[in-house]
Amino acid sequence: MKTTIQDVIDQLTKPIVKIDNTVDTLKFGCSSQVVTGIVVSFMPTYDAIKKAIELEANLLITHEGIFYSHSDTNTIEKNDVVNKKLELIKQSNITIFRFHDYWHRYEPDGVMKGLVQALQWEQYVTRHDPIATILNVPTRTAEEIAHDVKGKLGISFIRFVGEKEMVCNKIAILVGYRGGGHLSIPLFEKENVDLVIYGEGPEWETPEYVRDALSLGKKKALMIIGHAESEEPGMSYLAELVKEAYPNIRTHFFSTSQLFEIV
Repeated sequence: MKTTIQDVIDQLTKPIVKIDNTVDTLKFGCSSQVVTGIVVSFMPTYDAIKKAIELEANLLITHEGIFYSHSDTNTIEKNDVVNKKLELIKQSNITIFRFHDYWHRYEPDGVMKGLVQALQWEQYVTRHDPIATILNVPTRTAEEIAHDVKGKLGISFIRFVGEKEMVCNKIAILVGYRGGGHLSIPLFEKENVDLVIYGEGPEWETPEYVRDALSLGKKKALMIIGHAESEEPGMSYLAELVKEAYPNIRTHFFSTSQLFEIV
């Protein structure tokens, strides 16, 4: 029996009660098409789309939006970059499905689970919450943990606030754009964590809280690893699940290099 695009979408979304006003929709293509191949990526970059075409895959599953907006609203249609990307999509007849809201609502959050697996910290998890995962890791300095995270994720740098020599044991991890003070700061007090690791967030919120905590003699530390760097492992994990569900369909994960660099 042939597998259609809609079959794959139904498989991915069925564990979660229907979400209203979700961004998880088919952005391009027809859901009745038979799947010839699948590419999973964190971002639907121009290169990711080209790679899917090269691999003769007609379904690209992506986590973030195509045109630089969470709501997928294309407000810069006359921009040459947008037009070239749109042209490539239309010429290839590729289908693009965004899988964001449903994946974050898996239990545990699919993106979070992928990150914890990539860090090889599954055995240290004490609790998965909808927003954060709490872990008790072997006692090490913040600098040693940073080196471990960089090595496991294959990234060249981490932004850090704190004392590198500080000994850490209890950690809270938040993926993506969950670094806002209203989500991250309470973890230091309510959960009594030594270290918070997140993707990104406003610089004037949690980082400044940690700076003030240090001035008051409190031992707190923060690591900011990047939005993509915190969430791409979750999409790699998704690709493995898709392979298991559809072993007869060629499925590939397209990884992007670290976006920012130190100059």
